[in-house]
Amino acid sequence: MTKPRKQVHLAVHFPGVNNTTVWSDPRSGSHIDFSSFEHLAKTAERAKFDFLFLAEGLRLREYAGRIHDLDVVGRPDTFTVLAALAAVTDRLGLAGTINSTFNEPYEVARQFATLDHLSDGRAAWNVVTSWDAFTGENFRRGGFLPADQRYERAERFMRTAWELFDSWNGVEVLADRESGRFVSDPAAGAFTHHDDHFAIEGRFAVPTSPQGRPVIFQAGDSDGGREFAAATADAIFSRHGEFTAGQAFYADVKGRLARYGREHEDLLVLPAATFVLGDTDAEAQDLAAEVRRQQTSGPTAIRLLEEVWNRDLSGYDPDGPLPDVDPVAGENTVVKGRASVRQHRDPFAVARQWRELAEAKGLSIRDLAIHVSGEQTFIGSPATVAETINRAVQEDASDGVILVPHITPGGLDEFADKVVPLLQERGVFRTEYEGTTLRSHLGLRP
Repeated sequence: MTKPRKQVHLAVHFPGVNNTTVWSDPRSGSHIDFSSFEHLAKTAERAKFDFLFLAEGLRLREYAGRIHDLDVVGRPDTFTVLAALAAVTDRLGLAGTINSTFNEPYEVARQFATLDHLSDGRAAWNVVTSWDAFTGENFRRGGFLPADQRYERAERFMRTAWELFDSWNGVEVLADRESGRFVSDPAAGAFTHHDDHFAIEGRFAVPTSPQGRPVIFQAGDSDGGREFAAATADAIFSRHGEFTAGQAFYADVKGRLARYGREHEDLLVLPAATFVLGDTDAEAQDLAAEVRRQQTSGPTAIRLLEEVWNRDLSGYDPDGPLPDVDPVAGENTVVKGRASVRQHRDPFAVARQWRELAEAKGLSIRDLAIHVSGEQTFIGSPATVAETINRAVQEDASDGVILVPHITPGGLDEFADKVVPLLQERGVFRTEYEGTTLRSHLGLRP
């Protein structure tokens, strides 16, 4: 029997300023003006994308006590931006990253239920935890939970929010003008929840929204994060965009679903993906190399190295050899707030590996930074990129991709105009929206 073709899911990520974006490019616009969010959202909706994904940072990253150059524009509030986008789009899903470590279930549930109403059923919640005391200082709760308890709190937070969403069943509102009865059940919205993390009771203020609950995303890659996603999420935001690694991640996460009574299609795997398009594959490769050098300026290369060395390396030439001094071990890091700092658990081993790589390939500091920070996920002509994405979906390396353009807000335009039509011609991507809610776009059960 021929295996049916899977439909590709497409989304776009508005990440704010970091070393994926190239804010110095003349084509780049503001990362805080609403016009940028609107442009990207309208491009995605024109191309019939599933949703726009908005990242959030709760504190500006710092270098040696000063605002990190990669975060100079700040981070606007997620709900405010998504609510504004709901007014200028009709079908595009609106996904926001909201932290479960430094928020409370009632307020977050109320905000998402409101967003779902304002957007007619297009809201999604990317549930994340916060890992560092540095971020927690903004909330006077720095570092108060170890990793296992953060996921425990996240799971309890999620279950509590679900109780609030479900405290209305969708049929209580009568609004009967003749009888004067507004609700059929005077107990609608009542809730009581007590556990080790939350002790709340009262009445939820927002009646059932179009989706009932927002679509739930999860972005953790640890074993605990994968288990949390398998138990509770509708989609997982993966970092495994490379084909072989993607297949392994896909099989692992999908394999965990049965223990929670869930089916294969109940959880979508959507990796983040960067891309560079050219008229030919060779031209795209040349453009990709140019983008990588734009993304990794001399100062940026030094900063990336300092994440491992944990010392001031500003006196080194980014086009010169790697430092001959050793890293400084310790929890008090020079760079604060960047998640990548966590990846270098053994800085001495990383430094040794990088020195060996630089010597073997004749790499400068900047060359090495470009090499180790990875290349774009999809590089090639529109036909090549369309085929590569389709293969990843059909061969179970993903269910689609969340695209991260390196130019904001116009970086998605070319993909929308040149790659999407090719996926549509293959019959693996919609030509029109069939439903009105994000849950229907993603093929998820109500």
